[in-house]
This record gives sequence, C-alpha cells and structure tokens, in this order.
Amino acid sequence: MSTYAHDEASRVASSDTLSADERTLVDHPETGDEGYGAGRLSSEVSDGDHDILESEDERERLLTQKEGISGLFNKGVKIGKRDRNAPAKSRERKRGHNGETSALMYEMEEGIGVSNSSLSRRSSESDERRLLATASQRKTRRKRVWRRLAIYLSIVVLFLILLFAAYRVSKPAYAKAATVMVSNGTSLFAPTTILISLDGFRADFLYRGLTPTLNKFIEEGISPKYMLPSFPSVTFPNHYTMATGLYPEAHGVVGNTFWDPDLRKDFYYTDPERSMQPYWWGGEPLWVTAERQGVRAAIHMWPGSEVKIDEFEPVYVDKYNGSELLPLKVDRILGLLDLPGAMDPGAMDDQPRPQLIAAYVPNVDSDGHEYGPNSTEIRQTIKNADTMVGNILKGLQERNLTDIVNVVVVSDHGMATTDVSRLVQLEDLIDPAELDHIDGWPHFGLRPKKLSDLERLHKQVLDRAQNMSSLEIYLRDVDMPERYHFSQNERIAPLWIIPKAGWAIVDKSEMDVVEAQKNGDVYHPRGIHGYDHEHPLMRAIFVARGPAFPHKPNSRVEPFQNIELYNVICDSIGITPAPNNGTLRLPLKPVGLHTDPETPPNETPADPVNTPAATPTQAVASLPAPPATTSLVNAASSLPPAALPTPTSSAAPPAESKPAGESLWEWLKHKGETVEEWVEDFLNKHHNPMKEDGEDT
Repeated sequence: MSTYAHDEASRVASSDTLSADERTLVDHPETGDEGYGAGRLSSEVSDGDHDILESEDERERLLTQKEGISGLFNKGVKIGKRDRNAPAKSRERKRGHNGETSALMYEMEEGIGVSNSSLSRRSSESDERRLLATASQRKTRRKRVWRRLAIYLSIVVLFLILLFAAYRVSKPAYAKAATVMVSNGTSLFAPTTILISLDGFRADFLYRGLTPTLNKFIEEGISPKYMLPSFPSVTFPNHYTMATGLYPEAHGVVGNTFWDPDLRKDFYYTDPERSMQPYWWGGEPLWVTAERQGVRAAIHMWPGSEVKIDEFEPVYVDKYNGSELLPLKVDRILGLLDLPGAMDPGAMDDQPRPQLIAAYVPNVDSDGHEYGPNSTEIRQTIKNADTMVGNILKGLQERNLTDIVNVVVVSDHGMATTDVSRLVQLEDLIDPAELDHIDGWPHFGLRPKKLSDLERLHKQVLDRAQNMSSLEIYLRDVDMPERYHFSQNERIAPLWIIPKAGWAIVDKSEMDVVEAQKNGDVYHPRGIHGYDHEHPLMRAIFVARGPAFPHKPNSRVEPFQNIELYNVICDSIGITPAPNNGTLRLPLKPVGLHTDPETPPNETPADPVNTPAATPTQAVASLPAPPATTSLVNAASSLPPAALPTPTSSAAPPAESKPAGESLWEWLKHKGETVEEWVEDFLNKHHNPMKEDGEDT
C-alpha cells in the first residue's frame, strides 16, 4: 500500500472519533478544485457553524446600518462562498431570538421546508421589532446620560457656589461678620451701628418737653445723665476725640484754630486748604479702624472724614453741607441700609452695605450760635433734630431692624448764652503787638513774638486780671489743670486765658467793649461753647440702643468722658480698637435705672450764668429789675408745693438785676424769652402730676 493510501486509511479510521467540526477540516470533497482536496468548502459547513458565523455577521450589520457611510463598507462582507440566501436563513436561526424565531429554527432542523418568501417576511418583522427595541434602548440610554449629566452639573454648580461663599467668608470683610449674621426676613445683616452726632445739643435740652423721641429712646436704651466733652469743648477737637478715643493733645487737633510751630502753618477749621491735610490729624479714626479690618464704613459730614488719613478710606464719604435738610439725612442713612449685604444676591463690591454709619448734624449748634441756647428759635431746631432721629428709628422699624441695628446718639458739647455785659477787652490784659499768634476761641492761646518775654507777659496778665473772677490764666508747661489733658503738644500755645462759661474775650478790632456796653449793642454769637469741659452748660448726651447694648430698658450708667466713645463703637461692630485713651468697653455696666429713687434729679443749669464781680471794662451802673418781671417770678411762690418745680429741675428764671452795659430794651426782651421758656416748661411738666419730673411719658 502506498504511503498515501496508508495515511488515508488511518484518517478514515480515526474520523469516527472526531467531532463534526473536526471532520470538516479533514474530509475530502468528492470533487476538488484544481487538485486541491485538503478540506470542505465553506458552503458545506454544518448548521451550527452557519449559526455562529451568520449571527456574528448580522450583529455587525445591525450595529452599523444606521451609522452613516461606515455601514456601506460592511454590507458586502462575505465569508467563503456562502449561499446568497444564507443571511436570511441564518437570521431566523440566531441564538437569543424571540419565540417565533426559535420555532422556525426547530422546523428547519426537523426537515420541514420553509419558503424563501415566508422566511423573508418573518425575518423582516423580526428585524423591525429588533430595530424598535434598539431605538428604545438607545432613547433610554440617552435619558440616563442626560440625567447623569444634569446631576453632575448640579454638583459642579453647588461646589462653585460653596467655593465662592467660602472665598467671601475668608475675606476680612466677612470673616467675623459671617459668624454673627442676623436676618431681618429679607437680608442678612452683620453687626451694624448708626452713630448720630447732634452738634451743640446740651444735655438739659432733654428736659424742656421738646424731645419726645429722644426721651422715649432713653426709656428703651441705656444712657448716663450726661456725657462730658473734652477740653477745649469745641467742635473739631471733640468730634475727632469721639472718632479716635484720644484727647486733643494726643490726636493733634487742639482747637478749631491753632498754629503749628514746626510746620509753620495755621489750622483753620472752616478753610479746607488750611485744615483738610493729613498732617494735622493724628491717631486712627473709627472709619480707618473699620476699613482696616474689612468692615465697610459710611461717613456723613463728620469733621475730619474728608481727610485721607490712611490708605484705608471709608467706602462712602459725604462732604460737609451746612444747608442740607434733615429729611435728606434720613434718606441717606436708610438708603445705605437698603443696599444689598455681602451675602445677599446682587452684592456689589463697589457699593457694599456699610456696617458703620456715622452722621453729623450741625443744626442745633448753628442756631444756638445765632440765636442763643435759650431763644425761641432754638426750640424749633431742637424739635426738628428730635423728629429726624424719630424718622430714622421709624425707618428701622419698617425694615424690621430695630433689634438688629445699633443706634447711638451723642453730642459734642453744650452751649452758654453770651451777652455784651460778659465781655473782656483783650487790650486791657496784654498788648497784641507783642504776640505772634493768638489761638483758639473763646479761650485765647497766646504766643509771644519773643519766647523770652513769656514769663513777663504771664505776670502782667495775672496782675491785670486779679479782680476778674471771669478769667483763668495758665501756663501750658507749669500750671495747666491736669484734668484738661491740654499740655502735651507743641501746638498748644504756651500762655492761656480761659474765660468762665458765658464770657468772651474780644479785641478792639472786633468790638470796643466800653462803647458797646454804653450803646447797648448786641454781641454775636449769642451762644458760645469751648469752656471748661466739666461745666454743666457744656454737658453733652449719649444714648444707645440695640443688640450690642443688651441691658434693661431705661438703664443708667455713670457719666463718662467722650474719649470712651471710640471703644464702645468699635465693640458694637466687632472690630479691635487702636490704642487710645479710653478704658470703657462693652458691655456697659449699669448702676440702675433712670426711674430708681436714688437716681440724681434732672439738672437744668442756670443760663445765663450769674454775673461775676465787675471787670475794669464794665463802667455802666446796673439798673433795678422791673417790677413786672419780679412780681411774675414771685408769684410762683404762691403756688401749692406739689406744683412747684424742684430746685434741681426747671427752676423759675433767676430774678437778677439788669447786667451792666445792657440796654433796658435788650434786658426786657431777654427776660421775656426766659419767662416764656419757664412758663411753657412748667406747664408741660405739671399738667400731669403722674409724670416724672422733667421727663416725658
């Protein structure tokens, strides 16, 4: 047997043990192509092979038939010499088909013939169902993708919001505030304080029955009977003391007018060119302290606020406008509170809501100078100021901010009535030709042209003023009272003449005192301040209410000096004060209520003050008091004891003689105003016997 025959026999013998697939690879065809007989044609493979191959091919076709031009390259792919109808047949035999397809496959396997048209129809229906199912699956998958994408985007947006909020909170402007934010229902508020200064508002103005708002404010808040100004008791030094907590000698603004020997320049408060320069203003004012620590500040006309003292400036600065109407001040303050806060939608870095609002109100002071603190005109001015405060408080209530925003109302000093009878001629004390500069007013700081003349001039003034109890004479470096805190600065002149309350010093270029007294001239201004800061006529006010003052309503604290205000305001908005002369800190420590029996009674100091001993310039004899006025005053003694005012409340006008040098007409006019004041005050306080003396209910 040939080798080939032997191999063939071996192959046949072993083929019985091979599987159908294995036999496919080794069986000879009955006829070969070009002598090649090493295997079968692909058309002769088993049904199982067809199922596998055709299923793979059909899956690829279905997946690619809707993918555009890429599907065109897959339609003509064949494996071997497959029958043209093989794809249709194989589609009906694919694994995983529905029940109908499975039945078809069973019939074919049993030898039951199926026509090509029937197969095509069934195959087409099956393809359509398959395509619909695929489209539905794709739609479902698409929805899932979009849903996931929306979730991812929401997470990203939330993360960005949290990141932005964390960034805002991490900034100094919001670091402290974010931990103590309070909502009024529409907005979040960090600790906020409104500070209002009523220039020239004397403490006893509260006892005239003209201030229902401020008296109610006292009942709701905390206050001393009065607050002391600093010496000298004039506007610019005291407003800057309240803003810095420093005595005038420490912050450098030692008067409304003064000379600096180092700068060789003079400071004059009404001239911006000579006053609004940073080298005049020492210390750190409230608005700089706040801005340095990221707390935004708005300053409305406060003296000194227009000066660029530091790199940290208040975000809002309103320049001084003495003619501004009070309702506009109210609108300005409330408008600042209406701005969006740092954490509110629409917050603007260039227009933030301030946490500190300090506003200056000059009206009472200006009318006090022009008409006098006891004039008929000043009564209406006091009422207007009280109404302004009331409108601010009403605006806070409408915004649900009464218990959220602190309100502090203060004044810088009081005021005393002047008169031509209470004037001292400067030339009677010293020759102005020997002086280089005269600082201040109504107190006079004298700078000799020659420093070597200081001792001689001091002795001369003392000798000439020895019979004048209306004057105090001091050397800055020798005997200036320590309580004045008015010696540790070269801007303070070396020699001082300080008149008593109600008195003034004039030189002859301003007024010849002897001639003015003879002629009955009227001295202007009619009201003056700047005297001893502890004099009752110089007393100022302090009243506070809000979350930084969690005390019983109508609480009373001991009187304090205005150097303490800086610390109090800093504490109220949560900032750290710069070094200063004050020691008072929040919370304040009440000593009781204003209604307690041991509370000191309301005190109305005499104004005009009693005339001291005559001065060399008073040459006109006094005239007796007119009987009409005397009888009116004495008539009060016939009233029942319950109706009489207490000695420390609004007492009857003093029955004093006409001051020397004052004309009879001026004296009568003045007495008439005083009596009118007293009668109206008396009726206001005693028409309801249940009222506490001197206070509104």
